[in-house]
Amino acid sequence: MSEAERWLSVEEIATHLGVSKETIYRWLEKHKIPAHRMGRLWKFQRVEVDEWVKNGGAGEGESDSNKRGQDD
Repeated sequence: MSEAERWLSVEEIATHLGVSKETIYRWLEKHKIPAHRMGRLWKFQRVEVDEWVKNGGAGEGESDSNKRGQDD
């Protein structure tokens, strides 16, 4: 990650990922998405979020009940 990379807002990261702001806030509530709190604002590094998505973070826990049913 370059030192000059700027921090992205909730709206900007939602646009980057192609999801709604509500989805970003839901992920924040569940402590899923990598984010940094700056005062009242949430900020994101594109590289951290892209890595999280590549590692399957965006899909984790979406259907926990189905996963549990398969494991039993």
